[in-house]
Amino acid sequence: MAARTKARKRAIDILFEADQRGANLSDVLAERIAMSGRETPVPQYGIDIVRGVIDQWLSINALISEAAKEWTMDRMPAVDRAVLRVATWEIVFNDEVPAAVAINEAVDLAADLSTNDSPTFVNGVLGAIARDASAPGAQA
Repeated sequence: MAARTKARKRAIDILFEADQRGANLSDVLAERIAMSGRETPVPQYGIDIVRGVIDQWLSINALISEAAKEWTMDRMPAVDRAVLRVATWEIVFNDEVPAAVAINEAVDLAADLSTNDSPTFVNGVLGAIARDASAPGAQA
């Protein structure tokens, strides 16, 4: 598994944990940085992702909600929410990652971590976000 893929997975784990515990995401990130438990320390790119998601939380959730036709955030599996937040941050707010790469990584992670329907759902939502982000006049 490539280094950035591992970092994305750890970021998803942190987002998922905060969601499931109903905990503050910044606090969970600080806990994982201080104590990684049995896992290796959180990679810097994973930290960057989580901090980016925190910084852009409202925008990311709005983009996902708009692109996920007929699906509310609460209706989505928690893993899918985490995957979508990570990939949306990469697509819209991180110029270092091409949208196609972010989408492919997210689809693969959804296939590994979530339901059988999740890869198709994640692909559709992120495809819409990427199209809107690349439209003339679109801004992050």
